[in-house]
Amino acid sequence: MHSLATASIITLVLRAAHASQPSARPPIAAPLRDLPWGQLNFLHTTDSHGWHGGHLQEPFYSADWGDYISFATQLRASAAARGLDLLLVDTGDRVEGNGLYDASDPPGRFTSEILKHQQPIDIICAGNHELYLARTAAHEYQVTAPNFAGHYLASNIDIIVDPGTGTGVRVPLAARFRKFSTPRQAIRILAFGFLFDFGQNANNTVVQRVEETVGERWFQDAIRDPDLDLIVVAGHVPVRSPEHRAIYAAIRAVRRHIPIQFFAGHSHLRDFARYDAAAVALESGRFMETIGFMSIRGFARAGTMTTTEPTTEPMQPMAAAAAELHFARRYIDNNLLSFYHHSARNASSFPTELGRSVSEYIADLRLAFGLDRRLGCAPQDYWLDRAPYPSAGSIYTWLEHHVLPDIVRTEADADADARPAPASRAPRPTLILINSGAIRFDIFQGAFTLDTKYIVSPFTTGFHAIRDVPLAVAKKVLPLLNAAPGSMMMMTAAADDDPRWSSRSLASPEQQRFSIRRAAARADRSQQAIGLSSSPAGLEPGYTTTDDDGATGDDTLHAPITYYRVPNCIQAAVDVDLDVDDDGSGSGAVVVVDLVFLEYIEPWVLLALAFLRAPRDPARDVRPFAAGKALGELVAEWVVRHWARGGGGGEQACDV
Repeated sequence: MHSLATASIITLVLRAAHASQPSARPPIAAPLRDLPWGQLNFLHTTDSHGWHGGHLQEPFYSADWGDYISFATQLRASAAARGLDLLLVDTGDRVEGNGLYDASDPPGRFTSEILKHQQPIDIICAGNHELYLARTAAHEYQVTAPNFAGHYLASNIDIIVDPGTGTGVRVPLAARFRKFSTPRQAIRILAFGFLFDFGQNANNTVVQRVEETVGERWFQDAIRDPDLDLIVVAGHVPVRSPEHRAIYAAIRAVRRHIPIQFFAGHSHLRDFARYDAAAVALESGRFMETIGFMSIRGFARAGTMTTTEPTTEPMQPMAAAAAELHFARRYIDNNLLSFYHHSARNASSFPTELGRSVSEYIADLRLAFGLDRRLGCAPQDYWLDRAPYPSAGSIYTWLEHHVLPDIVRTEADADADARPAPASRAPRPTLILINSGAIRFDIFQGAFTLDTKYIVSPFTTGFHAIRDVPLAVAKKVLPLLNAAPGSMMMMTAAADDDPRWSSRSLASPEQQRFSIRRAAARADRSQQAIGLSSSPAGLEPGYTTTDDDGATGDDTLHAPITYYRVPNCIQAAVDVDLDVDDDGSGSGAVVVVDLVFLEYIEPWVLLALAFLRAPRDPARDVRPFAAGKALGELVAEWVVRHWARGGGGGEQACDV
């Protein structure tokens, strides 16, 4: 096994290490921690969101799905040589968020072809993004689930299908659970695949609440199976969530000592939690930045503890006490240098034929979609949550001061062009709102490409508007949307205990890091930060995770990054002074405004207006705005107008 001292050796092979995608930056050498192998080992991916070509501008996360195929193949071979088992798990949200997925027609047309070659993924389930749109859910049922037949699990998701009779029939999206034995040691596993209590799913799907599902007969019968060594709960569910607590409690009510391994997702974080001495949970980040590694040792064979030495003896029923079990995790930076180190391979011995083929397929798709076509040049970095809001480095401040007002003014110009002269081009007084979760990633200084458009905001819904809202009412909507969690639910009894009104649906998933227990300093002010600590000399910035097992989970040693809290929603005021009286007093005072908002947050906006005793009828009072264009499209148009050289895009490099 290698040690941290091998950082210098890694540097020697750097010249031979290059990311599989031609336009990706090569990886950077850094000190590495080894993988903590056990009897049973797992590789875990989650929330890849179409980033299967890797991060082209971030060297520590530049490996692609083809590289991951090679990595899994090499680690399976290493495990087999030691007599150990290695399983692969994916916990959903494989769609929406990158040009590789979103640029095709229909979106995701080729993603299944990329994913299916990672065979086998032993346990795979759906995320909420697989269910937002009816066509995406149907694709999961018709294509993805069959591609991973017997391994795709949907413990609490149904789909409505038409068997040809003209009447919809509700059926499970996939199998509710799976029981299997590992190939080397015959460890007997019962596996489930859950989704959190999601309420914005398409009308051809049904998501049953987790708390109800675990009370059903099939689940209760499954967990009572006496011939089990381990229960694996894969799910698109955050590590520290009421849904996990419900599943854990249901299992522990009848199986007090059986080991339980949870694999989590959705909050886009690296996190690990210990529920008890024999139950743990791992979440492995987002966007193909992280490959999670999990190991378990201490399974008993004929009442005697085993080591990690090779064996052909079949497993006997689990007899180990919880204190004898050992769980360990590692968060692997998704780059070739990490892969070489952990697989004990090099640039020539690492790639497999299948892995290379998939990488080439991804490169061909990127070329066909024109994803590297430059729309403009960003003059600086704009951060999602690595700069405080408001500040010059915040992507939300940039949107608030530049993009959102420009959207309103451009719409005013379009309206004027459509009316007989001499129509005014002055925009109507407007408040325009977006939820922070509508922005998914940072903008880096340099080329803003077609791919960047999809990366920054992949969602397809547009803007809506309500005209002539009293300013005294409209200016109170944003504070309500940004109020403490649960405030929206308390506005109406009808929303009580309804997952659709969860405040986590407005902000980006990453903001859940602020509700997680961490050994990090927090400033005693509204602008809270995470990741504050001294920076070790000579390390590149990156993930420095602190979880229930401490601060040694990351495979790559990094200097820490500071993360800041951002609000649920932001707002731009166009031709409105929010600091003056709004009662109509004074010459020329604005009394009413247009309220513009993303279609996604319309239910929250209408609920806030009703709470403020200014209800609006969605059928009568809400109208499309900006020709129904999505935020990502409008951002790209702004970039072409303001950041493109010579008035348009092109292939030329940006000065950085």
